[in-house]
Amino acid sequence: MKVKNFLLSAVLILIGFSITSFAQLNSSEIKVLSEKADVILTGKVTQQASSWNENKTRIYTRTTIQVEDYLKGNHNGNTITVTSPGGEVGDIGEKYSHMPSFDNNEELLVFLKKDTKSTDYHVLNGEDGKINLITDPKTGETVTASNVKINAIKAQIKSYITN
Repeated sequence: MKVKNFLLSAVLILIGFSITSFAQLNSSEIKVLSEKADVILTGKVTQQASSWNENKTRIYTRTTIQVEDYLKGNHNGNTITVTSPGGEVGDIGEKYSHMPSFDNNEELLVFLKKDTKSTDYHVLNGEDGKINLITDPKTGETVTASNVKINAIKAQIKSYITN
């Protein structure tokens, strides 16, 4: 019985470490994303619209982000459009694993790659390329869900890139 409890505890701890590692990117992952991204920005989701592709075989969602700060890239404009597979059109919905989802008024930091077939962008490396931002109620500072200050992440990103 003690061995079973020990093994169960060990498995739960390992699962916890795995979940935690996915919840926050480490510095080497941020470095890779920073180098590969065409555009890196902080901003706020202002609008989303889902529609079928030309052949009505897939649903895509176009998300408009109001840009607060460009960390990389020379995209001109106050907004940028991100296209992601999945969404809902009428009563039909599609969802893809490991793809980021967006909520209106959500604040975020995103690593984007230019779409070769349109003027839109997509999130680099799926859900890993999107970091949700919140306001720390105690300090009023913008932080990640794992309480890392956005200014620290911005400084880290800027040290990895040359615009």
